[in-house]
Amino acid sequence: MNKQQRRLWALMKKETVQIWRDPSCILITLVLPMILLFIFGFGLSLDSKHVKIAFVTEEHSPVVGSLWYSFQASEYIDPIYYAHFRKAEEDLANNRIMGIIVLKNNFAKQFLAFERCEIQLITDGNETNTATILHNYVTGIVSQWQRQQSRDRGFEIPLPVDLRQRILFNPELKSRHALIPGSIAIITAIIGTLLPSLIVAREWERGTMETMLTTPIRPKDMILGKLIPYYILGILSTGVCLLFAIFLFRTPFRGSLGAMFLVSTVFILASLALGFLISTLTKNQFQASILAFTLTFLPNTTLSGAIFEINSMPLPIRMLTHIFPARYYVTCLQTIFMTGDVWLLFLPNLVVITLIALILFTATIVKTPKRLQ
Repeated sequence: MNKQQRRLWALMKKETVQIWRDPSCILITLVLPMILLFIFGFGLSLDSKHVKIAFVTEEHSPVVGSLWYSFQASEYIDPIYYAHFRKAEEDLANNRIMGIIVLKNNFAKQFLAFERCEIQLITDGNETNTATILHNYVTGIVSQWQRQQSRDRGFEIPLPVDLRQRILFNPELKSRHALIPGSIAIITAIIGTLLPSLIVAREWERGTMETMLTTPIRPKDMILGKLIPYYILGILSTGVCLLFAIFLFRTPFRGSLGAMFLVSTVFILASLALGFLISTLTKNQFQASILAFTLTFLPNTTLSGAIFEINSMPLPIRMLTHIFPARYYVTCLQTIFMTGDVWLLFLPNLVVITLIALILFTATIVKTPKRLQ
């Protein structure tokens, strides 16, 4: 081995030892790819199964019963019986169901008289992909039911049934109108988490944080002093996004600014709490950036419902989405933009985000003094 080869070998050995001693390199090389593949492999799906829809009718007849059982037999549709349309419409606005099937009171009579009868399908335009897929599912189920009913009665052609679709909240099914609120949530989460985690981690690296904590100031007072400026930045960022969404992208805004301010405030506080906790745990800008990216951008993009619909994910992934505040924030934003102020939907989501924020802030306060001893 000549001198140049020995230098190369020594350099390679040095880099190998340095990589081995740096846990972040192992995390990036081995753990992060597995997390990404797990999320993309199991979390992303364009199929929707067991979609809950309302089946609204006041008529009880064998014909209506056979149609009901056709929907029940499908693995894609979970029908729920409603006697009144108003209740079904409220549940659709509150995201408890994804669509409504409406049968007129004389449906069976028209059907048996070989007259053209109408089935109305009402879908939520906020979920553009689900609205399209749901229409295809219902069309297939109704067509199959028509053929079966025709064969049972000895007709060679299907009995006349007219399926009419009506789309609420986003009649044109513009995907941009549904994606813009989700994009605001992703941007807010990244800024609210990444900014404080990097800046505070830089203070740990430079030693200014230890100097500050040698003063009589308490850790919770220090966190509050840093929280307010970053909160103002987060609100300003969200306000800019809101202006762009309304005036540049022409996204409908049917809710109130008060509701937008309240839900954004709670979510920004949760994001800031995560950023402070990351900076306290890592105390290193590089590690803080990797951890903040892993915990904000990827989950908020794939598991929040901002881009990919949660209902199309497998059950374990759907359960995992509940630990990320962005899931609840995206639901509130989409409702504010496309539907309006639905406080029965807002309040449970705000409670969950608040609990997550309190847990993160408590963990930060508890962890900070232990790291300084």
